[in-house]
Amino acid sequence: MDSADDGRATQPDPNAAEPDASPGPTTPSGASGTTEPLSGARNRRRGLILAAYGLAVVLALGSLTAALTGTQAGQASESPTITTPSVDGSADENELVVAPQLVTAQDLAKLPVADTFATVAGAPLDPAPAARTAGKIAHPSTTIAIYATPGGRPIAALPAQQRFADLATETNVPIVAEQPGWAQILLPSRPNSSTGWIYLDDPAVTTEHSRFRIDVDRKTFTLDLYRDDAPIGHWTIGVGKAGAVTPPGRTFILASILDNGPKPFSPIVMPLGTHSATHLTFGAGPGTVGVHTWPTDNVYGRASSDGCVRVPRDALDVISKTVPPGSVVEIA
Repeated sequence: MDSADDGRATQPDPNAAEPDASPGPTTPSGASGTTEPLSGARNRRRGLILAAYGLAVVLALGSLTAALTGTQAGQASESPTITTPSVDGSADENELVVAPQLVTAQDLAKLPVADTFATVAGAPLDPAPAARTAGKIAHPSTTIAIYATPGGRPIAALPAQQRFADLATETNVPIVAEQPGWAQILLPSRPNSSTGWIYLDDPAVTTEHSRFRIDVDRKTFTLDLYRDDAPIGHWTIGVGKAGAVTPPGRTFILASILDNGPKPFSPIVMPLGTHSATHLTFGAGPGTVGVHTWPTDNVYGRASSDGCVRVPRDALDVISKTVPPGSVVEIA
């Protein structure tokens, strides 16, 4: 995959294509754990990534730029519109941008943090869970507000990093819809398929592009990897068994985490932005569904997990090294 200087340093030209997102294997190390409980002795090991007691989300509460005018959060008055002038300087009615409500640092600190541990009440659900996205990914460089609608009320705070116990990875979320100045993103929080809107003209927001997509078919127990819509990988997998099914819908790779513990069941665990509908916890974590391998091969080709997607080791190696966080995973 072609990568470009991270796409983080400066806000790109709005008319230019988004740079390609960087994939693993830049995975954090130094911890051990799992998104799925193990039987026997393995189940007694400390969880690697989803230890709720270790969560310490750091809110970098930056102030909004003066250009983001609007009303205070919680007020009923409408947000004004910002008119983007056309090339000749005249107003283009097709480019009217709804300004966001002003959210102070104090307001932001009171909002739920959109991470894998949270439940975001009032978040709109994915409007088209079976639709194909354009592969765009949003990344905030500091904590920003998430809104129920463009110009609407704030419902959550999107941090610059996702934290799993003592580990931290950059927040990268897929964009599933856009309108001038705004993007609708998938959230990593409960309920599943939660979304929210972020203000793209915020200088803290950068966008990148993922050329990759993962399709999981629970009926055929297969996973297909696509690059630019061309298939580049096909594997037989294990999915959630009856009573603990792998949740369907459109989700995304939230992180890629290296397990360097003494006896890891999977060398890398890739948590997704979706959760088990059956298990409120996996080990010490919040029931986050993940992609990972397994020590034995008898789990593939059947419903064998507690909701996670179990893949062969060669599949995990390819996915973790090529597919960047924020890439969409479609589960049918």
